[in-house]
Amino acid sequence: MKLNTKRTILIGFAFMSICSFWQFYDNEIPKILKYTFNLGETLTGVVMALDNILALFLLPMFGTISDKADTRFGKRMPFIVVGTILSTVLLTILITVARPSGSLALFVAVLLLLLISMGIYRSPAVSLMPDLTPAPFRSSANAIINLMGTLGGIYVLVMIKVLLKEAAAPAETSYIPLMISLVIFMLISVLVVFIAIKENKIKEEIHQEGGLHSLGDTFDNDSEFDRSDKTVKFEEGSVTKMMPGEVKRSLIFLLVSVFLWFTAYNAVTTAFSRFVGEVWDLHDNAYATCLLVATIAATLSYVPIAFVSGKIGRKKTILIGIALMGASYVITGLYPHFSPSINIFFALVGIGWAAINVNSYPMVVEMSKSGDIGKFTGTYYTFSMAAQVFTPIFSGFLLEHVSYQTLFPYAFIFSALAFCTMLMVKHGDAKPPKKESILEHFDIDD
Repeated sequence: MKLNTKRTILIGFAFMSICSFWQFYDNEIPKILKYTFNLGETLTGVVMALDNILALFLLPMFGTISDKADTRFGKRMPFIVVGTILSTVLLTILITVARPSGSLALFVAVLLLLLISMGIYRSPAVSLMPDLTPAPFRSSANAIINLMGTLGGIYVLVMIKVLLKEAAAPAETSYIPLMISLVIFMLISVLVVFIAIKENKIKEEIHQEGGLHSLGDTFDNDSEFDRSDKTVKFEEGSVTKMMPGEVKRSLIFLLVSVFLWFTAYNAVTTAFSRFVGEVWDLHDNAYATCLLVATIAATLSYVPIAFVSGKIGRKKTILIGIALMGASYVITGLYPHFSPSINIFFALVGIGWAAINVNSYPMVVEMSKSGDIGKFTGTYYTFSMAAQVFTPIFSGFLLEHVSYQTLFPYAFIFSALAFCTMLMVKHGDAKPPKKESILEHFDIDD
Protein backbone atom coordinates (compact mmCIF):
# COMPACT_ATOMS: atom_id res chain seq x y z
CA MET A 1 0.00 0.00 0.00
CA LYS A 2 1.27 3.51 -0.85
CA LEU A 3 0.03 7.07 -1.07
CA ASN A 4 -2.14 7.70 -4.10
CA THR A 5 -0.67 11.09 -5.03
CA LYS A 6 -3.00 11.76 -7.95
CA ARG A 7 -6.09 11.11 -5.84
CA THR A 8 -4.75 13.30 -3.03
CA ILE A 9 -4.17 16.18 -5.45
CA LEU A 10 -7.73 15.82 -6.72
CA ILE A 11 -9.06 15.84 -3.15
CA GLY A 12 -6.97 18.97 -2.54
CA PHE A 13 -9.02 20.92 -5.07
CA ALA A 14 -11.73 21.27 -2.40
CA PHE A 15 -9.30 22.88 0.06
CA MET A 16 -7.92 25.01 -2.76
CA SER A 17 -11.37 26.52 -3.34
CA ILE A 18 -11.72 27.25 0.37
CA CYS A 19 -8.35 29.01 0.59
CA SER A 20 -9.09 31.10 -2.49
CA PHE A 21 -12.21 32.44 -0.82
CA TRP A 22 -10.45 33.30 2.47
CA GLN A 23 -7.69 35.10 0.60
CA PHE A 24 -10.36 37.29 -1.00
CA TYR A 25 -12.26 37.72 2.26
CA ASP A 26 -9.27 38.80 4.38
CA ASN A 27 -7.99 41.35 1.86
CA GLU A 28 -10.98 42.82 0.07
CA ILE A 29 -13.96 42.69 2.44
CA PRO A 30 -12.31 45.19 4.85
CA LYS A 31 -11.78 47.59 1.93
CA ILE A 32 -15.44 47.29 0.88
CA LEU A 33 -16.61 47.93 4.44
CA LYS A 34 -14.38 50.99 4.79
CA TYR A 35 -14.56 52.64 1.39
CA THR A 36 -17.96 51.57 0.08
CA PHE A 37 -19.98 51.71 3.30
CA ASN A 38 -17.78 54.17 5.26
CA LEU A 39 -17.62 51.83 8.22
CA GLY A 40 -15.15 52.75 10.97
CA GLU A 41 -12.10 50.58 11.54
CA THR A 42 -13.40 49.24 14.86
CA LEU A 43 -16.70 48.07 13.39
CA THR A 44 -14.84 46.73 10.35
CA GLY A 45 -12.77 44.66 12.76
CA VAL A 46 -15.93 43.36 14.41
CA VAL A 47 -17.32 42.23 11.06
CA MET A 48 -13.99 40.65 10.10
CA ALA A 49 -13.97 38.68 13.35
CA LEU A 50 -17.32 37.06 12.52
CA ASP A 51 -15.76 34.24 10.52
CA ASN A 52 -13.65 33.07 13.45
CA ILE A 53 -16.52 33.41 15.91
CA LEU A 54 -18.76 31.33 13.64
CA ALA A 55 -15.97 28.83 13.03
CA LEU A 56 -15.84 27.96 16.73
CA PHE A 57 -19.37 26.56 16.36
CA LEU A 58 -19.77 25.67 12.69
CA LEU A 59 -16.59 23.65 12.12
CA PRO A 60 -17.19 21.05 14.85
CA MET A 61 -20.94 21.02 14.17
CA PHE A 62 -20.74 20.28 10.45
CA GLY A 63 -17.78 17.99 11.01
CA THR A 64 -19.93 15.92 13.37
CA ILE A 65 -23.01 16.04 11.14
CA SER A 66 -20.99 14.86 8.14
CA ASP A 67 -19.46 12.09 10.28
CA LYS A 68 -22.94 10.66 10.71
CA ALA A 69 -24.12 11.24 7.14
CA ASP A 70 -24.62 8.28 4.81
CA THR A 71 -25.56 9.01 1.19
CA ARG A 72 -24.84 7.41 -2.15
CA PHE A 73 -22.36 10.24 -2.76
CA GLY A 74 -20.57 9.60 0.52
CA LYS A 75 -20.38 11.38 3.88
CA ARG A 76 -18.54 14.55 2.88
CA MET A 77 -19.41 15.15 -0.78
CA PRO A 78 -23.00 16.44 -0.28
CA PHE A 79 -21.75 19.09 2.16
CA ILE A 80 -18.90 20.09 -0.15
CA VAL A 81 -21.17 20.49 -3.17
CA VAL A 82 -24.07 22.21 -1.40
CA GLY A 83 -21.75 24.48 0.57
CA THR A 84 -19.86 25.53 -2.56
CA ILE A 85 -23.01 26.26 -4.58
CA LEU A 86 -24.52 28.31 -1.76
CA SER A 87 -21.25 30.16 -1.19
CA THR A 88 -20.78 31.11 -4.83
CA VAL A 89 -24.40 32.26 -5.16
CA LEU A 90 -24.13 34.36 -2.01
CA LEU A 91 -20.73 35.74 -3.08
CA THR A 92 -22.32 36.91 -6.33
CA ILE A 93 -25.15 38.59 -4.42
CA LEU A 94 -22.66 40.11 -1.95
CA ILE A 95 -20.63 41.85 -4.65
CA THR A 96 -23.84 42.99 -6.37
CA VAL A 97 -25.06 44.79 -3.23
CA ALA A 98 -21.59 46.19 -2.46
CA ARG A 99 -22.18 49.70 -3.82
CA PRO A 100 -22.26 53.14 -2.19
CA SER A 101 -26.03 53.42 -2.58
CA GLY A 102 -26.55 49.95 -1.18
CA SER A 103 -27.66 48.92 2.28
CA LEU A 104 -24.96 48.09 4.84
CA ALA A 105 -27.44 45.95 6.79
CA LEU A 106 -28.19 43.91 3.66
CA PHE A 107 -24.49 43.55 2.87
CA VAL A 108 -23.69 42.29 6.39
CA ALA A 109 -26.69 39.94 6.35
CA VAL A 110 -25.57 38.39 3.05
CA LEU A 111 -21.99 38.22 4.33
CA LEU A 112 -23.18 36.37 7.43
CA LEU A 113 -25.06 33.84 5.30
CA LEU A 114 -21.96 33.49 3.10
CA LEU A 115 -19.77 32.71 6.12
CA ILE A 116 -22.30 30.12 7.30
CA SER A 117 -22.30 28.55 3.83
CA MET A 118 -18.50 28.32 3.91
CA GLY A 119 -18.80 26.68 7.32
CA ILE A 120 -21.06 24.00 5.84
CA TYR A 121 -18.26 22.53 3.74
CA ARG A 122 -15.02 23.61 5.40
CA SER A 123 -14.74 20.72 7.88
CA PRO A 124 -16.15 18.09 5.48
CA ALA A 125 -13.71 19.21 2.76
CA VAL A 126 -10.72 18.97 5.08
CA SER A 127 -11.95 15.65 6.51
CA LEU A 128 -12.19 14.11 3.04
CA MET A 129 -8.43 13.56 2.85
CA PRO A 130 -8.05 11.48 6.06
CA ASP A 131 -11.28 9.67 5.18
CA LEU A 132 -9.70 8.43 1.95
CA THR A 133 -6.05 8.07 2.98
CA PRO A 134 -4.53 5.16 4.94
CA ALA A 135 -3.16 6.35 8.30
CA PRO A 136 0.57 5.90 7.55
CA PHE A 137 0.38 8.29 4.59
CA ARG A 138 -1.67 11.14 6.03
CA SER A 139 1.34 13.32 6.78
CA SER A 140 2.43 13.31 3.13
CA ALA A 141 -1.18 13.68 2.01
CA ASN A 142 -1.73 16.66 4.30
CA ALA A 143 1.37 18.27 2.80
CA ILE A 144 -0.22 18.01 -0.64
CA ILE A 145 -3.47 19.47 0.70
CA ASN A 146 -1.59 22.43 2.18
CA LEU A 147 0.22 23.07 -1.08
CA MET A 148 -3.08 23.00 -2.96
CA GLY A 149 -4.48 25.52 -0.50
CA THR A 150 -1.47 27.77 -1.06
CA LEU A 151 -2.10 27.63 -4.81
CA GLY A 152 -5.67 28.81 -4.19
CA GLY A 153 -4.41 31.82 -2.24
CA ILE A 154 -1.80 32.64 -4.87
CA TYR A 155 -4.44 32.46 -7.61
CA VAL A 156 -6.57 35.11 -5.90
CA LEU A 157 -3.62 37.43 -5.24
CA VAL A 158 -2.67 37.22 -8.93
CA MET A 159 -6.26 37.87 -10.02
CA ILE A 160 -6.44 40.88 -7.69
CA LYS A 161 -3.38 42.29 -9.45
CA VAL A 162 -4.76 41.54 -12.91
CA LEU A 163 -8.52 42.12 -12.65
CA LEU A 164 -9.19 44.51 -9.79
CA LYS A 165 -8.65 48.05 -11.03
CA GLU A 166 -9.24 50.69 -8.38
CA ALA A 167 -11.35 53.67 -9.41
CA ALA A 168 -10.32 57.22 -8.56
CA ALA A 169 -12.89 56.98 -5.77
CA PRO A 170 -12.29 53.58 -4.06
CA ALA A 171 -16.02 53.16 -3.46
CA GLU A 172 -16.59 53.03 -7.22
CA THR A 173 -14.20 50.11 -7.75
CA SER A 174 -15.88 47.27 -9.63
CA TYR A 175 -15.43 43.85 -8.06
CA ILE A 176 -17.42 42.07 -10.76
CA PRO A 177 -14.43 40.74 -12.81
CA LEU A 178 -12.66 39.49 -9.67
CA MET A 179 -15.88 37.97 -8.34
CA ILE A 180 -16.53 36.14 -11.61
CA SER A 181 -13.00 34.71 -11.64
CA LEU A 182 -13.31 33.57 -8.02
CA VAL A 183 -16.75 32.01 -8.46
CA ILE A 184 -15.62 30.12 -11.58
CA PHE A 185 -12.45 28.99 -9.79
CA MET A 186 -14.38 27.69 -6.78
CA LEU A 187 -17.02 25.91 -8.87
CA ILE A 188 -14.49 24.27 -11.20
CA SER A 189 -12.34 23.19 -8.26
CA VAL A 190 -15.22 21.45 -6.52
CA LEU A 191 -16.56 20.05 -9.80
CA VAL A 192 -13.19 18.34 -10.25
CA VAL A 193 -13.55 16.78 -6.81
CA PHE A 194 -17.15 15.70 -7.43
CA ILE A 195 -16.36 14.07 -10.78
CA ALA A 196 -13.03 12.47 -9.86
CA ILE A 197 -13.59 11.39 -6.25
CA LYS A 198 -16.16 8.65 -5.72
CA GLU A 199 -16.10 8.61 -1.96
CA ASN A 200 -17.85 5.32 -1.20
CA LYS A 201 -16.07 3.44 -3.96
CA ILE A 202 -12.62 4.62 -2.84
CA LYS A 203 -13.33 3.71 0.78
CA GLU A 204 -14.28 0.21 -0.27
CA GLU A 205 -11.11 -0.15 -2.35
CA ILE A 206 -8.92 0.99 0.56
CA HIS A 207 -10.64 -1.39 2.96
CA GLN A 208 -9.94 -4.26 0.56
CA GLU A 209 -6.28 -3.22 0.42
CA GLY A 210 -5.88 -3.25 4.18
CA GLY A 211 -8.04 -0.58 5.74
CA LEU A 212 -7.83 3.10 6.55
CA HIS A 213 -6.72 3.04 10.16
CA SER A 214 -3.67 1.59 11.83
CA LEU A 215 -3.64 0.03 15.29
CA GLY A 216 -3.78 2.70 17.97
CA ASP A 217 -4.85 5.40 15.51
CA THR A 218 -6.66 8.24 17.28
CA PHE A 219 -7.99 9.99 14.21
CA ASP A 220 -10.34 12.90 14.76
CA ASN A 221 -12.25 13.96 11.65
CA ASP A 222 -13.25 17.26 13.21
CA SER A 223 -9.70 18.60 13.24
CA GLU A 224 -8.98 20.98 10.40
CA PHE A 225 -5.49 19.51 10.05
CA ASP A 226 -5.45 15.82 10.75
CA ARG A 227 -2.61 14.53 12.91
CA SER A 228 -3.68 10.93 13.32
CA ASP A 229 -0.58 9.44 11.75
CA LYS A 230 1.55 11.12 14.43
CA THR A 231 -0.70 10.42 17.40
CA VAL A 232 -0.23 7.71 19.98
CA LYS A 233 -2.30 6.92 23.04
CA PHE A 234 -0.16 7.40 26.13
CA GLU A 235 -2.03 5.38 28.71
CA GLU A 236 -1.23 2.95 31.48
CA GLY A 237 -4.11 0.53 31.55
CA SER A 238 -7.23 2.63 31.36
CA VAL A 239 -5.85 5.62 33.26
CA THR A 240 -4.26 8.48 31.31
CA LYS A 241 -1.15 9.96 32.94
CA MET A 242 -1.44 13.49 34.36
CA MET A 243 0.72 16.24 32.89
CA PRO A 244 3.48 17.30 35.32
CA GLY A 245 3.15 20.82 36.71
CA GLU A 246 6.33 22.18 35.13
CA VAL A 247 5.27 20.82 31.74
CA LYS A 248 1.84 22.40 32.10
CA ARG A 249 3.54 25.72 32.88
CA SER A 250 5.52 25.49 29.64
CA LEU A 251 2.38 24.56 27.73
CA ILE A 252 0.56 27.61 29.08
CA PHE A 253 3.41 29.90 28.02
CA LEU A 254 3.44 28.28 24.58
CA LEU A 255 -0.32 28.75 24.15
CA VAL A 256 -0.02 32.38 25.23
CA SER A 257 2.74 32.75 22.62
CA VAL A 258 0.40 31.29 20.00
CA PHE A 259 -2.21 33.91 20.90
CA LEU A 260 0.34 36.73 20.74
CA TRP A 261 1.96 35.91 17.41
CA PHE A 262 -1.41 35.32 15.76
CA THR A 263 -2.53 38.67 17.18
CA ALA A 264 0.43 40.37 15.50
CA TYR A 265 0.30 38.54 12.17
CA ASN A 266 -3.46 38.62 11.65
CA ALA A 267 -3.58 42.37 12.31
CA VAL A 268 -1.19 42.95 9.41
CA THR A 269 -2.87 40.55 6.99
CA THR A 270 -6.31 42.02 7.73
CA ALA A 271 -5.39 45.73 7.58
CA PHE A 272 -2.51 45.86 5.10
CA SER A 273 -4.72 46.29 2.02
CA ARG A 274 -6.06 49.53 3.56
CA PHE A 275 -2.76 50.61 5.14
CA VAL A 276 -1.01 50.90 1.77
CA GLY A 277 -3.64 53.34 0.53
CA GLU A 278 -3.98 55.40 3.69
CA VAL A 279 -0.27 55.70 4.59
CA TRP A 280 1.70 55.11 1.38
CA ASP A 281 -0.96 56.41 -1.03
CA LEU A 282 -0.46 53.20 -2.97
CA HIS A 283 -3.35 52.01 -5.13
CA ASP A 284 -4.22 49.55 -7.92
CA ASN A 285 -3.95 46.75 -5.36
CA ALA A 286 -0.17 46.84 -5.27
CA TYR A 287 -0.45 45.39 -1.75
CA ALA A 288 -1.12 42.00 -3.35
CA THR A 289 2.49 41.81 -4.53
CA CYS A 290 3.79 42.05 -0.95
CA LEU A 291 1.43 39.31 0.26
CA LEU A 292 2.29 37.17 -2.76
CA VAL A 293 6.01 37.52 -1.95
CA ALA A 294 5.35 36.52 1.67
CA THR A 295 3.30 33.48 0.64
CA ILE A 296 5.85 32.22 -1.86
CA ALA A 297 8.75 32.83 0.55
CA ALA A 298 6.97 30.85 3.26
CA THR A 299 6.28 27.95 0.90
CA LEU A 300 9.88 27.82 -0.33
CA SER A 301 11.26 27.94 3.20
CA TYR A 302 9.49 24.92 4.70
CA VAL A 303 12.21 22.46 3.70
CA PRO A 304 15.21 24.53 4.89
CA ILE A 305 13.35 25.44 8.11
CA ALA A 306 12.79 21.76 8.84
CA PHE A 307 16.52 21.23 8.34
CA VAL A 308 17.36 24.10 10.72
CA SER A 309 14.88 22.75 13.30
CA GLY A 310 16.60 19.39 13.12
CA LYS A 311 19.92 21.03 13.91
CA ILE A 312 19.05 23.57 16.64
CA GLY A 313 15.64 22.44 17.90
CA ARG A 314 12.11 23.76 17.56
CA LYS A 315 12.17 26.42 20.28
CA LYS A 316 15.21 28.24 18.89
CA THR A 317 13.77 28.05 15.37
CA ILE A 318 10.51 29.61 16.57
CA LEU A 319 12.41 32.37 18.38
CA ILE A 320 14.35 33.11 15.20
CA GLY A 321 11.07 33.23 13.28
CA ILE A 322 9.51 35.67 15.77
CA ALA A 323 12.64 37.85 15.65
CA LEU A 324 12.56 37.92 11.84
CA MET A 325 8.91 38.94 11.83
CA GLY A 326 9.30 41.54 14.58
CA ALA A 327 12.31 43.17 12.91
CA SER A 328 10.51 43.19 9.55
CA TYR A 329 7.45 44.87 11.09
CA VAL A 330 9.63 47.62 12.59
CA ILE A 331 11.57 48.28 9.38
CA THR A 332 8.46 48.21 7.18
CA GLY A 333 6.71 50.66 9.49
CA LEU A 334 9.58 53.13 9.10
CA TYR A 335 9.05 53.47 5.34
CA PRO A 336 7.33 56.83 4.63
CA HIS A 337 6.49 55.68 1.10
CA PHE A 338 6.31 52.39 -0.70
CA SER A 339 9.54 51.01 -2.12
CA PRO A 340 10.13 47.70 -3.92
CA SER A 341 12.66 46.87 -1.18
CA ILE A 342 9.70 46.40 1.20
CA ASN A 343 9.14 43.07 -0.52
CA ILE A 344 12.39 41.84 1.04
CA PHE A 345 10.93 42.32 4.50
CA PHE A 346 7.65 40.68 3.53
CA ALA A 347 9.69 37.71 2.35
CA LEU A 348 11.28 37.63 5.82
CA VAL A 349 7.81 37.79 7.39
CA GLY A 350 6.81 34.77 5.31
CA ILE A 351 9.95 32.87 6.34
CA GLY A 352 9.42 33.77 9.99
CA TRP A 353 5.77 32.70 9.90
CA ALA A 354 6.78 29.40 8.32
CA ALA A 355 9.38 28.84 11.08
CA ILE A 356 6.63 29.26 13.67
CA ASN A 357 4.04 27.11 11.91
CA VAL A 358 6.37 24.21 11.24
CA ASN A 359 7.30 23.89 14.90
CA SER A 360 4.61 25.26 17.23
CA TYR A 361 1.96 22.55 17.02
CA PRO A 362 4.52 19.69 17.28
CA MET A 363 5.72 21.27 20.54
CA VAL A 364 2.17 21.09 21.90
CA VAL A 365 2.00 17.43 20.89
CA GLU A 366 5.38 16.78 22.51
CA MET A 367 4.23 18.22 25.82
CA SER A 368 0.81 16.57 25.80
CA LYS A 369 2.13 13.04 25.32
CA SER A 370 1.55 12.37 28.99
CA GLY A 371 -1.91 13.88 28.87
CA ASP A 372 -4.76 14.16 26.41
CA ILE A 373 -3.42 15.05 22.95
CA GLY A 374 -6.85 15.67 21.47
CA LYS A 375 -7.82 18.08 24.22
CA PHE A 376 -4.65 20.13 23.90
CA THR A 377 -4.92 20.16 20.11
CA GLY A 378 -8.34 21.75 20.52
CA THR A 379 -6.87 24.20 23.02
CA TYR A 380 -4.13 25.14 20.53
CA TYR A 381 -6.70 26.07 17.89
CA THR A 382 -8.85 27.86 20.47
CA PHE A 383 -5.94 30.20 21.32
CA SER A 384 -5.13 30.87 17.66
CA MET A 385 -8.76 31.55 16.76
CA ALA A 386 -9.28 33.70 19.86
CA ALA A 387 -6.43 35.91 18.65
CA GLN A 388 -8.09 36.23 15.25
CA VAL A 389 -11.32 37.33 16.93
CA PHE A 390 -9.56 39.82 19.21
CA THR A 391 -7.03 41.45 16.91
CA PRO A 392 -9.21 42.80 14.06
CA ILE A 393 -11.31 44.63 16.66
CA PHE A 394 -8.50 45.96 18.87
CA SER A 395 -6.13 46.86 16.05
CA GLY A 396 -9.08 48.37 14.16
CA PHE A 397 -9.85 50.58 17.16
CA LEU A 398 -6.25 51.86 17.13
CA LEU A 399 -6.31 52.44 13.38
CA GLU A 400 -9.51 54.46 13.69
CA HIS A 401 -8.89 56.45 16.85
CA VAL A 402 -5.11 56.84 16.85
CA SER A 403 -3.50 56.38 13.43
CA TYR A 404 -2.84 53.91 10.67
CA GLN A 405 0.79 54.31 11.65
CA THR A 406 0.03 52.12 14.68
CA LEU A 407 -0.30 48.97 12.56
CA PHE A 408 3.32 47.85 12.40
CA PRO A 409 4.28 49.01 15.93
CA TYR A 410 1.23 47.04 17.12
CA ALA A 411 2.47 43.95 15.29
CA PHE A 412 5.98 44.44 16.66
CA ILE A 413 4.80 44.80 20.27
CA PHE A 414 2.78 41.59 20.20
CA SER A 415 5.64 39.79 18.45
CA ALA A 416 8.04 41.01 21.16
CA LEU A 417 5.64 39.77 23.83
CA ALA A 418 5.44 36.39 22.04
CA PHE A 419 9.26 36.26 22.04
CA CYS A 420 9.30 36.87 25.81
CA THR A 421 6.67 34.26 26.62
CA MET A 422 8.35 31.78 24.29
CA LEU A 423 11.57 32.17 26.28
CA MET A 424 9.65 30.82 29.28
CA VAL A 425 8.83 27.56 27.50
CA LYS A 426 11.15 24.92 28.94
CA HIS A 427 9.58 21.72 27.62
CA GLY A 428 8.42 20.26 24.32
CA ASP A 429 11.60 21.20 22.51
CA ALA A 430 13.07 18.48 20.36
CA LYS A 431 15.03 18.17 17.19
CA PRO A 432 12.39 16.79 14.82
CA PRO A 433 13.22 13.49 13.14
CA LYS A 434 14.23 13.53 9.52
CA LYS A 435 11.24 13.46 7.18
CA GLU A 436 10.81 10.43 4.98
CA SER A 437 10.31 12.63 1.93
CA ILE A 438 10.70 16.28 0.93
CA LEU A 439 6.92 16.48 0.56
CA GLU A 440 6.34 15.90 4.29
CA HIS A 441 8.01 19.22 5.11
CA PHE A 442 4.84 20.92 3.88
CA ASP A 443 2.73 19.09 6.48
CA ILE A 444 2.16 22.17 8.65
CA ASP A 445 -0.38 23.73 10.99
CA ASP A 446 -1.88 27.20 10.57
